[in-house]
Amino acid sequence: MKFTAEQIAGLLEGIVEGNPSVEVSALAKIEEGFSGALSFLGNPKYEEFIYDTESSVCIVNTTFEPSKELPKSLTIIKVEDAYACFGKLLELYDSMTKEEPRIEQPSFISESARIGKDIFLGAHAYIGKNCVVGDNVVIHPNVTIANNVTVGNGTIIYPGATIYRDCVIGENCIIHAGAVIGADGFGFNPDENGVFQKIPQIGNVVLEDNVDVGANSTIDRATMGSTIIRKGAKIDNLVQIGHNVEVGVNSAMAAQVGIAGSCKIGNNVLIGGQVGLAGHLKVGDQVMIAAQSGVVGDLKEKKTYMGSPAYESTDYKKSYLGFRRLPRILTRLQALEQQIKELIKDK
Repeated sequence: MKFTAEQIAGLLEGIVEGNPSVEVSALAKIEEGFSGALSFLGNPKYEEFIYDTESSVCIVNTTFEPSKELPKSLTIIKVEDAYACFGKLLELYDSMTKEEPRIEQPSFISESARIGKDIFLGAHAYIGKNCVVGDNVVIHPNVTIANNVTVGNGTIIYPGATIYRDCVIGENCIIHAGAVIGADGFGFNPDENGVFQKIPQIGNVVLEDNVDVGANSTIDRATMGSTIIRKGAKIDNLVQIGHNVEVGVNSAMAAQVGIAGSCKIGNNVLIGGQVGLAGHLKVGDQVMIAAQSGVVGDLKEKKTYMGSPAYESTDYKKSYLGFRRLPRILTRLQALEQQIKELIKDK
């Protein structure tokens, strides 16, 4: 589908500088632009690329003033926030590629399941007993939805994802390929012989509205009660969330985070990649945890933490500076020791 620069400017409430009739039919990074592509410039670090881009249209901030001549084939659209406006266009493009409602075969829907209007169900998908699937849900091929699961309106579940029994998925969630929602929590207790005995995990997982779960991430069901991911939370790929964890509203975590059982994560918390949290910890609202940190105690204050074990980032940076100087300090210390020995020897 093609759009003119004038149409795009109208959608974004922007101002066209150049040819308003030029058409675009694809999106591209500014450094990889080509004729017929739409790009954006939001970060000044990439400004150099706008002067030789082959894109036909580029979205820029209203504050942008070129330092040299732009390509004659380039039309720019000035908006208040180029990054946000390009995101809006990406959302529009994504909605245009959404699967048309239909049920592909072979697939299985239990007779006791209730299915909403205008859903897409891909081939080899499975919907178990007593499930409730809302309107406008997209379930891609090879998805398994076990018994008694609820899936809210507008949710998208990508290929190969598995949702275990009794779990509750809110509205407008996105669950990416290979994610597992509701597998057993890691509950084992050694007997008198040191043999692990499995503790049944009878709870579930609740994803509130607008939660994103990345590819191959796992969220374990509660031993009792619920593992809860609050509305708006964003979970990256390859994340492990243990049983009875609670993740607060609009919190986000990057890839390879591991959260042990019964942790309570506050609202608007940001957790960097490869962070590990020990069990039964509490993390307060708006806390930030830097990548590769190891959290072994509660983090209650609204601060940035880093290191393993994690502590306040300003103190960590001072400590790290000292650690980097340690080899030189040791060399100087050895030299001083040698001087002392020589002085004692001379006496």
